Amino acid sequence: MSVLGPEYLQYDKRRYGYDHDWYDWSMLGERMPITWPEDKALAVWINVSLQHFPLNQQGKPFKTPFGMTMPYPDLRHFTLRDYGNRVGIYRFLKVFEREQLPVTYAVNAALVERAPLLLKRLGQSAAEIVAHGWDMDHLHASHWTDSEESAIIARTLESLRTATDRPIQGWLSPARSQSWNTLALLPEHGIHYCMDWVNDDMPYPLKLKGGPLTMLPLMSEIEDSFVMGSNLHSEDEWVDQVTDAIDFLIQEARQTGAGRVLGLSLHPWLTGQPHRMACLEKVLAHLRTQRDHVWIASASEIVHAFNERSTAQSGVASGDGDGAGGGGVANVDKKLTQSTQLTQSSNPHNPRP
Repeated sequence: MSVLGPEYLQYDKRRYGYDHDWYDWSMLGERMPITWPEDKALAVWINVSLQHFPLNQQGKPFKTPFGMTMPYPDLRHFTLRDYGNRVGIYRFLKVFEREQLPVTYAVNAALVERAPLLLKRLGQSAAEIVAHGWDMDHLHASHWTDSEESAIIARTLESLRTATDRPIQGWLSPARSQSWNTLALLPEHGIHYCMDWVNDDMPYPLKLKGGPLTMLPLMSEIEDSFVMGSNLHSEDEWVDQVTDAIDFLIQEARQTGAGRVLGLSLHPWLTGQPHRMACLEKVLAHLRTQRDHVWIASASEIVHAFNERSTAQSGVASGDGDGAGGGGVANVDKKLTQSTQLTQSSNPHNPRP
């Protein structure tokens, strides 16, 4: 039996807390409390992923979840995924616009060419659009060089910004996969918040060489594809899990005096099916019953509110009024404010005041 020497525990940045500099060591229960607008306990945003799964999937460096699994041409799964962009999404839009909900859409840039009418329809809604990479077969991982990955990010953002005439400033990686350099590259291309990581119940700032970036955790444990697709739970069980999460986080926020955030991740090829739409309606109905405690907003509005409050707290804690210690957060917040104002003013179909 071999014995590990003392050098095994000696490595770069070994210290109390984390062994990296991406973000500060901070326990959720020990942070200064942040409350949401109108003193709401829970900030909720609805994220709808609009995805293109190529029929000729290469599967490098791995096969994306819910991609093609049968011998080529896997038309069974290809057409099921395509159902979301042809049928399911329009059911979503009808419901969300009826309820006047500020929904965030994470869009594969490949849909600009493959579903131009869908992109046009989103542009006519009150939607916020974030980048979801090129497609579900272009997975960000360390098999790409920095220049290759940077080129894919640039191509993705240029396509979406041109098609929507909106400042795309949010990012969700396909399959939430990243290389070691993805986060550092995003700010260089004008991205100010990312939704890939799920290690917190509040947003938090990252410190990257490419510039400031806010991580906005998008829950995977109550994601429709995870609960119903991967875990094979029933539709009613999914509803129970989502509503339980909402109720628990509201209670926790009230008990601690500190806000919480919940991202509801939806896929129209799955939940947009006729036998599942009633379950989505049940979730939305539950949110209505909790409207005194829940602030429903877009992803960028939540990031803006968080950064604004974090900057103010930094100023108070440091004894001055300019937010010392939160410069990165302040810079992101200023740009997000400008972005939100531009999106709302340029969208004549926005039903929100």
